[in-house]
Amino acid sequence: MTTAQLTVSFLGVGEMGSALARAVLEAGHRTVVWNRSFGKASALRAEGAIPVSTVAAALDADVIVVCLFDRDSVHAVLDPVVDQLAGRRLVNVTTTSPDGARELGRWAAAAGAAYLDGGIMATPAMIGTRKSSVLYSGSSELFAEYRDLIELWGDAEYFGDDAGMASLYDLALLSAMYVMFAGFFHGAAMVGAAGVPAKDFAARAAAWLPALMPSLAAYAEVIDGGDYRVPGQQSLYFSDISDIVDASRDQGISTEVVDVVQRLIHRQIDAGHGNDGFARVIEGIRKARVA
Repeated sequence: MTTAQLTVSFLGVGEMGSALARAVLEAGHRTVVWNRSFGKASALRAEGAIPVSTVAAALDADVIVVCLFDRDSVHAVLDPVVDQLAGRRLVNVTTTSPDGARELGRWAAAAGAAYLDGGIMATPAMIGTRKSSVLYSGSSELFAEYRDLIELWGDAEYFGDDAGMASLYDLALLSAMYVMFAGFFHGAAMVGAAGVPAKDFAARAAAWLPALMPSLAAYAEVIDGGDYRVPGQQSLYFSDISDIVDASRDQGISTEVVDVVQRLIHRQIDAGHGNDGFARVIEGIRKARVA
């Protein structure tokens, strides 16, 4: 683990890339920045960054941080200089799929570069605060040697040498976030149809949802144990959400969000598992349905 001053290059300094670069600048490291739109890179000059106009000029660094749009953009930027990557250390925090991260890891290895994939669990404004965390997988040596550097952005957690694991965790956590927000939007639409402002509903939801968080660990224990008839669980028969679906329809709003949950419940009931607990719906998620 190094604590010396480093030269760190950033390929891509949009909102997130700029936030990452600023954290490194503030720690006193020499910071080189490149962006396809040169104006974004030059905007960091006043803060002490060194803007460069070509990717090749950014490669002479201890660590190269890649923060682009997607996997294709990573290839578009780095493929033309792939013959210059041998011995380089790449930290890729571009959002990709798990398989995309694995492909980039193999590609980097073939070029002779060390590769660490990162999933950022933060907004740009959260970078460098205690609310920020970044999930990593790939090169354990790169993670260990430059942990002090990457922890400038937030809590760093390592998930092993499979380059796709950080992305898998990242996207799984984001799936929970998006479904939760969609549920909130649905509830806001229900009461909104009766004239209740969304901010009033938000205040109640913010008080209600945290009280449910301990249930996650309980559900996880049931899922890992595989016994959906553990005493104390609410059965699927009692988990039926027809009242929510009907009330939504009566309010004149779409039932798309709650229809998904209702289908998952009834799929298990129809398969003869109505007396099992609600966690049983994961079995319907685990098994992809073929149209």
